[in-house]
Amino acid sequence: MSERIRGQIWRNGEKVDGFELNKVSDCLDDPALLVWADLECPTSETMATLAEELKLDPFAVEDTVATAERVKAVGYAHHTFLMVYAVTATDAPDSAQREDHDVDREDDDPQSPARRADAFDLHRISVFVKKNAIITVRRTPHFDIESVVTRWDEIGGEQYGIGALLHGLLDVVVDGHFDAVQQLDDALEDIEGLLFDEKVPGRTLQRQTYAIRKDLVQLRRVILPMREVIGSIQRRRFENDAPSELDPHFSDLYDHALRAAEWTESLRDMVTTVFETNLSLADARLNSVMKKLTGWAAIIAVPTAITGFYGQNVPYPGYDQTAGFIISTVLIVVIVVGLYFSFRRRDWI
Repeated sequence: MSERIRGQIWRNGEKVDGFELNKVSDCLDDPALLVWADLECPTSETMATLAEELKLDPFAVEDTVATAERVKAVGYAHHTFLMVYAVTATDAPDSAQREDHDVDREDDDPQSPARRADAFDLHRISVFVKKNAIITVRRTPHFDIESVVTRWDEIGGEQYGIGALLHGLLDVVVDGHFDAVQQLDDALEDIEGLLFDEKVPGRTLQRQTYAIRKDLVQLRRVILPMREVIGSIQRRRFENDAPSELDPHFSDLYDHALRAAEWTESLRDMVTTVFETNLSLADARLNSVMKKLTGWAAIIAVPTAITGFYGQNVPYPGYDQTAGFIISTVLIVVIVVGLYFSFRRRDWI
């Protein structure tokens, strides 16, 4: 993956032609300027140069290049650092076939949120906010950064400073979270509709439920901490006396993050319920089968017992007589028919 650097400078809300990464530090002290720089798959040399030029905290730079990091927001002495994950749907097969689908992993740590869920791609975005500049760093090229630029153009938020750019970025991320949770919700509803369809094998439902549960675990790791990230940004805005025009927008963004988090919690309960219901139905079907087999075994045991009794090589009432054969046949028919209707009334067969 090759390195790609792009960016934009605004002066009093108007775009300025020309952008160079090494000129970002020169724009920090001009309140009329607003700067955005995006580093896609940056090299170690580029990150080191940027860190030295902007005096970025080494711990934040280390988190940016680390293989696995959690969602967080940290305020350092000279800048604010954010780590978030954008979510996009993959082109993987449906949940019934995901078990055999080969997916690429960003790292090998099973506890890391950087691992990709089977139905979703997770794109890690590191964000440095310093004065009037925002720098985004992405380790993979698959996230559509153009959607963020489009969102900035739609809201025309450059006039509100760095807070508007940060809001636009986080708004796109949270919207992606909503879309991913909605997709899981729809998939779970489809499974619920198949629970009582006896034509669908129980193993298929178990595989689908497990796949959704695995996807949900991945999403919860990146969605739940977003509440704290947005809450931290809001507090810093209040502490720094930031323009109040964006306060309602950040409050709405926090509400969306909260709703997405609550939605994942409810989906987790639903997945557990579906899984337990499927197991309960499987037990009920097994009990029904065993009950029918037991009923038929009892019916078959009657002629076996009678013919076995009359097959003894010793004299008994009706031995070596036609009457004995008739009596045994009548006993078999009467008892078998009686047991059949008795079990039938009890729904045993």
